Amino acid sequence: MHMNGLMSKKAEQLLSSVDVLVIDDNQFMRKIIRNILTNIGIKSVSEAVDGLAGLEHIRLHAPDIVILDWEMPMLNGAELMRIVRNPSTFPLPDIPIIMLTAHLERWRVMEATKLGVNEFVAKPISGKIMLERIISIITRPRPMVHIDGHYRPEPRRNLIEPRLRRASAPQPASVV
Repeated sequence: MHMNGLMSKKAEQLLSSVDVLVIDDNQFMRKIIRNILTNIGIKSVSEAVDGLAGLEHIRLHAPDIVILDWEMPMLNGAELMRIVRNPSTFPLPDIPIIMLTAHLERWRVMEATKLGVNEFVAKPISGKIMLERIISIITRPRPMVHIDGHYRPEPRRNLIEPRLRRASAPQPASVV
């Protein structure tokens, strides 16, 4: 699917080779996410019904990207993040993780960022947003760093501020 011409052939090839694990306790939500992923060109989608099954799947199959729900019984998304992002005890601490949740309180976004999610996405999710996040993870990976006792992706630079300054700043006179 070309998503209205948004994807190049190279992007389509990248997406078709990505292995994604969806960890969500809600069967209907897993089905929706699977459909979105399939529609944007991802051919390999696995599912885990809770955080414990998700951890086991990550250890055994090393997916390329994990899409993780925040609110789950037994082992929630935040608890799973704490386990995965521990390089001394977890074998794949660098795995890219997208937190997908309907819980959008600022403290949760801040906590998810601190715990090391690569992206934080609100439910209900659109194919366009999911595509943008996955393409970002694939094409612009951020190195993992230790910050304040947490292992997480290096924070993004503030990209909006420089654009605003460039747009409003007077242009220098050209030198001939």
